[in-house]
Amino acid sequence: MTTPLQTGLLLYPGLTQLDLMGPYQVFSSTAGVQTHVVWKTTDPVASDTGLKITPTTSFADCPQLDVICVPGGLGQAPMHEDEEVLAFLRRQAAGARYVTSVCTGALILGAAGLLDGYRATTHWGFRELLPAVGAIYTPGRVVRDRNRITGGGVTAGIDMALTCVAELLGEESAQAVQLGIEYRPDPPFASGHPDEAAPEITALMSSFMAPLVKDMRPALEAALKGAVS
Repeated sequence: MTTPLQTGLLLYPGLTQLDLMGPYQVFSSTAGVQTHVVWKTTDPVASDTGLKITPTTSFADCPQLDVICVPGGLGQAPMHEDEEVLAFLRRQAAGARYVTSVCTGALILGAAGLLDGYRATTHWGFRELLPAVGAIYTPGRVVRDRNRITGGGVTAGIDMALTCVAELLGEESAQAVQLGIEYRPDPPFASGHPDEAAPEITALMSSFMAPLVKDMRPALEAALKGAVS
């Protein structure tokens, strides 16, 4: 019997559930892949909208993963300084085939020292923070640099996971999964990125994100110094 590929998604309080659920749906829909949802314990964890998600395994019981994926979310700031979380990511990254993120999950990877010197992307509103963790911001919905695969904001997690499936099992497998979940984006508005959105819409969202960006920067810079010292 062929051993299934092991994929795992980090769960933590205050994450954005679609950051996790998009890749989870892709990985769990792929034949030959076992998918884990991982946190410190197996108690339910509330997302940034209050939806509770139950981990399938704990840090202590998680097997070595072929793919580790870190979602983003408004509750991620404490993760930048949570040594238990950062140590788990470093330990898994050392043996993983691919180290991945969705949205601002890239900043958690960066806080663990796992993007230092790598090209990466994240949500457009937080892209200026990537250099604070040693990453090289690169525009794109999915950016790959060696075995790091990072996705842009929220919905880009589906694209990132399909990219991983193609790398692991071939494009035919990834295309079959895409067809199975009928992933065929056709949004009602052309406002999903500042390159397309009206200036007033971009300004509105930027004003909301600016205080979050400002608050995150010191902790990220401190975390990176600790990770590489």
